[in-house]
Amino acid sequence: MSAIVGRSGTPAARGPGAEGGDGARAALTAAVRPRRFGAWYVAEHRFRVMRSYLQTLLVTGFGNPLLYLLAMGLGLGSLVSANLGPHAVDGVSYLAFVAPALLCTAAVTVASEEFTYPILLGFKWNPTFYGINASPIAPGQIIDGVVISVVARLLGTTAVYFAFMALFGAVPGAWGFVGILIGTIGGLAFGAPIMAYVATIEQDSGQIAMLMRFVLLPLTLFSGTFFPLANMPWFLQWIGWVSPLWHSTQLSRVFSYGMSEPLWLSVVHIVYLLALFVVFWLWARRIAARRLNK
Repeated sequence: MSAIVGRSGTPAARGPGAEGGDGARAALTAAVRPRRFGAWYVAEHRFRVMRSYLQTLLVTGFGNPLLYLLAMGLGLGSLVSANLGPHAVDGVSYLAFVAPALLCTAAVTVASEEFTYPILLGFKWNPTFYGINASPIAPGQIIDGVVISVVARLLGTTAVYFAFMALFGAVPGAWGFVGILIGTIGGLAFGAPIMAYVATIEQDSGQIAMLMRFVLLPLTLFSGTFFPLANMPWFLQWIGWVSPLWHSTQLSRVFSYGMSEPLWLSVVHIVYLLALFVVFWLWARRIAARRLNK
């Protein structure tokens, strides 16, 4: 029988469950850190997964803003300016008008990528979320970790886009850099409802593909991205009003070139985007807890 020396110097016998008790205490101690920083461990996992397609991230991250600004800003923009003058749209050049919208569209695209297939992958195709949930990390922390990783990618994408905008002279205002934060919030507001929906998918029947075709594409076209929303027929303008892309684009234009807009409407943009993200983020956490713990 194993023994330890007591304070008096005499051997003190250890019961048969002492070693088991020490192991249990060690396990509980080791679980404290994952429970506290579980979301960051999940985010680290997502970053490591992103390394597998890092080349694609770099090519699209730098190539898309270059090509879009060349095509829409200098290509189409030169035609608009030639016919309507250098201050053709909203008192600025077409390039200055469309650039904030392209930045916000890039953020929405990133959110639609990271909040769809990786979520379905974790729940169904390669159910890593179930393995993570078997550790001290809680389901809500899994969702939080995914969100953290997406925020990092959104900030990087919008920062690169803004750098190209500045290089092309598409940021007349001194506060244009705020568009980086606005684009990130807009991407989260767009992606959180998608994340919550994808977390409910039990059987993959092409729902994500339909989501891209019948939700993402129409919102890109009908959210005042390439022309003012007021120029659209009245019966289609409601699409822009409910679209996170329109709200983030309008707010980004306010800071980029000083678009004239009532203060109360700018506040509505911010509140709407934050509320949309928070509500569906919390909903996604509840869905994950219900699905992983059943």
